[in-house]
Amino acid sequence: MTLTTSTSWASAGLQLVDKPRTITVGIADDEVLIRTGVRGVLERSGNVVVVGEAGDGSGALELARRQRPQVLLMDASMPGMEELAAVRMVRRHVPGTQVIMLCTPQTEELLFPALRAGAAGFLFKSGDPDALVKAVRAVAAGEAILSPSATRALIDHFTGADSERRDAARSRISLLTRREQEVLVYLAQGMANARIARLMYLSEGAIKAHVSRLLTKLRCDNRVQAALIARDAALPC
Repeated sequence: MTLTTSTSWASAGLQLVDKPRTITVGIADDEVLIRTGVRGVLERSGNVVVVGEAGDGSGALELARRQRPQVLLMDASMPGMEELAAVRMVRRHVPGTQVIMLCTPQTEELLFPALRAGAAGFLFKSGDPDALVKAVRAVAAGEAILSPSATRALIDHFTGADSERRDAARSRISLLTRREQEVLVYLAQGMANARIARLMYLSEGAIKAHVSRLLTKLRCDNRVQAALIARDAALPC
């Protein structure tokens, strides 16, 4: 969990107490029971506020535009808009909102298209409630999250990248500085900025700046897309 920094003012006899940062979330799913269940799990976490719900793709886009939540939990297959079009539209028109896709075994094949469309996470609806809360917190903090089974599928898929895709990815990575390439390798391993900073003996702010620059150079919306390029290029991830 990300906590705000507390400061002790001994001379004034005052002490500020750490409080969890409030995270705003939208929920988009065509099943009312799913939305109700997800809302309940999140609101019991203590620092998540659900700012709205939607039952179809167009409603998800409207919710994102109107409320601008930090995180939008979206069913991988909803009526009202072509598959994954809602993800692309949200990322294009509300870039401050990160999207986590919620899927079932029947929609698992959407994993790779969803990540390429700009989703920052991919979770199964049958997963653990605590994992959902952790995913929301991680994505709100700028990280990426995949369920264990999705991570395994991702690794398997990119183990044998074809030569054309590998060459294209390596060409894009060549635009990065040596330090940015090093950060990209750690990023592709799913590491958070704090851990990368410790491994590279740099400040967390410096790592954040490197990540921002490499995302711009690679023309990526988020860390997941950058990780996909690293996998395509067969970097040691």
